Amino acid sequence: MKTQLKIATKGGKQENDEAEPVSPTGQYFNSKVLSICIIAVLETEVPINESCVMPQLRDVFLPLNHRFSSIMVSDKKDVKQWKRVEVNMQDHVVVPSFPDGLSVESYTDYFDEYLTKITADQLPQDRPLWELHIFKYPTSKAANHIIFKLHHSLGDGYSLMGALLSCLQRAENPSLPITFPSTQATTKVKNNNTMEFINWMPRIMSSIYKGACDFGWSFLKSTCKADDKTPIRSENKGLGFNQIKISTIELPLDQIKLIKTKLGSTVNDTVAGIIFLGVRRYMQETDIESSHSQSTALVLLNTRNIGGYMSVEEMEKTHSWGNQFAFLHIMMPKLINEKNSNILDFIYKARNQIMRLRNSPAVYLTAQCLELIRKCRGPEAVAELIHSTLNKSSMAITNMIGPVEQVTLADHQIKGMYFMVVGSPQSLVITIMSYAQTLRIGIGAEKGFIDSQRLNSCIKNAFNLVSEAATKTG
Repeated sequence: MKTQLKIATKGGKQENDEAEPVSPTGQYFNSKVLSICIIAVLETEVPINESCVMPQLRDVFLPLNHRFSSIMVSDKKDVKQWKRVEVNMQDHVVVPSFPDGLSVESYTDYFDEYLTKITADQLPQDRPLWELHIFKYPTSKAANHIIFKLHHSLGDGYSLMGALLSCLQRAENPSLPITFPSTQATTKVKNNNTMEFINWMPRIMSSIYKGACDFGWSFLKSTCKADDKTPIRSENKGLGFNQIKISTIELPLDQIKLIKTKLGSTVNDTVAGIIFLGVRRYMQETDIESSHSQSTALVLLNTRNIGGYMSVEEMEKTHSWGNQFAFLHIMMPKLINEKNSNILDFIYKARNQIMRLRNSPAVYLTAQCLELIRKCRGPEAVAELIHSTLNKSSMAITNMIGPVEQVTLADHQIKGMYFMVVGSPQSLVITIMSYAQTLRIGIGAEKGFIDSQRLNSCIKNAFNLVSEAATKTG
């Protein structure tokens, strides 16, 4: 690419020569055994004009957080720190070239292959840990594509999405702020009298007991009790550095909300149940014996006690930027048969498990356990435990909420958006993101092992079955 842009400095020096310590989680995700990245894909309605995108990237994106202009270095005591450097945009912006005049179908294949390729490419450690890829060819999904690849050590999905959204504007009225679906749960009025406290005591003791059991089971799953080998788990420990095929499914958000209302659930729990059902159907169709296998999913949760996204400035002030999440081991229900009543039973089992574990003390105990290991044995030991946790489970699932309205990036209207977590030693990673009135499910499947097209079909069929069954319920 011919564009040569560099970040301005004051008096030939960096604006901030002081190095900042890398957070513990940032060290875990950029270690000898782990290199986790987040890929965010924006589909545009019109062809991309680089002359508009580049200033937005330089003047808005880079100044959002100093980590976008920093590299990770180790001091004399081998403690990792963020060090500010001069950013050469040519090193970070990639515009792939393909033959001109091909069909949309051909460019769609080129895009799929290109996206698969960059899932395995490692970000160089001698420059800031992010890249921007501009795919300037029409596909079946969009006129062009903008692909952000950001290292997970820079921040979690919440932080990086907050940074990305700072570069976007509402399509119909840029002067208005972007809005998001409400995530606040309805709370009941609390009764603080003594009898109420006495009535709650058995529940509190039961919660503590279950939390200890949940933590013990989770620790076993992380260290020595691996899932069975199945059509979604290849036991390939080096998968994090191999290629992942990314595909997506679009579901109407209004229909999802109707189903969750019928089931008395949340959107996230309903979608997770549908995904589990679709994955179990795929496993059963591929290998009938796997229908009785022990398979767990790692569900990643945002641990911030907030109702929606903050601006980057607010995140910095409240120390909300960074990696603040926890994971839950969810045992995927077994699929016995597919009568409508049992299909809903499957969804209820998945929902109840997620609801119980989400509020379990095991989440807090797991975080404290990781911190204790870090203090005693160092961050690399924790990274090895996280690698083991991922490797011994069958899949990972995570979600983020997106804007309610359509948005633009440098006056390019965004048709759709989704994200994927890559670098994980798992055969299957599934992501969920809402945008406008659509729910986008991203499926990252090990290339050559999982049949993505067949898996997508199973998840779509699961959605139709659950929708039909929920409609028939009172």
